[in-house]
Amino acid sequence: MLTFEEKLAIVSSFSELERKNVSLGRVNFHFEGSVKEKKVVVYHLHPNGNGFVYGEYLNGYEMNDKGMVNIRDFSADALRTIIEQSILSLSEKEVEVSDKPAFEEEWINEEGHTLMLVEEDDLWNVYAGLNLDGTFNSYREAAQYLDEEGFSIK
Repeated sequence: MLTFEEKLAIVSSFSELERKNVSLGRVNFHFEGSVKEKKVVVYHLHPNGNGFVYGEYLNGYEMNDKGMVNIRDFSADALRTIIEQSILSLSEKEVEVSDKPAFEEEWINEEGHTLMLVEEDDLWNVYAGLNLDGTFNSYREAAQYLDEEGFSIK
């Protein structure tokens, strides 16, 4: 588990987020550029390492009734990924076109098998190694497929 300081450093690296100190040493981070009513991306990051990221518009995460995902046991990469996804879900940002995939995400099941979810040419492809496992029209469809197959974001 990452320490509070490690999580704080990762969250603070997102220039889009504004830090707001709250009670009991906890910290929230707001995304003022949100086009939705919700502005809090990181909620109650606590000195004990617990905290939440807003994930109502994301798939593949277990969340509470407020759409918050507990990040207590997240790795550094998983924390960066969910924060990026949360910000993207609250913004109108367009993904820049480049030669490399605009988005790559690794998913893993209980047996340790991994699949890669990659955005390519306005489609969402799932790869098992170099083999194409499936193609979907949206991230939500691809994530739903992976979730149904027993995979979750690594």
